[in-house]
Amino acid sequence: MKFLVDAHLPVRLANYLVVKGHDAIHVSTLPRGFETPDAEITARADSDERVVVSKDADFVNSHLVAGRPARLLVIKTGNISNAGLIAIFEALLAEIVIAFGAASYVELHRTVLMVNSSRSD
Repeated sequence: MKFLVDAHLPVRLANYLVVKGHDAIHVSTLPRGFETPDAEITARADSDERVVVSKDADFVNSHLVAGRPARLLVIKTGNISNAGLIAIFEALLAEIVIAFGAASYVELHRTVLMVNSSRSD
């Protein structure tokens, strides 16, 4: 699976996803880095068929209203350490991958995934 990890999440998460065999990039590696506007992040993710991974409610609103980004994983863990976030991904990564086979919008909470049952594509 291909991921684009947003600026409010650690580079370590993108690196973890790569180690687990996924194609993941962090927004910091884009030409404008941390200054990349949401519209450019969305365009890049959609053109590369990547799931945007973000805590940002603006992506949620854009996805629900306009279907962009096409696929979105929203992190809803509240304040959490980087190690804690990686541990949640360790526990739920297989389920995340499966969820995007049927859904375009998934929320990751501390112990569960909430999966929107419809796809936008």
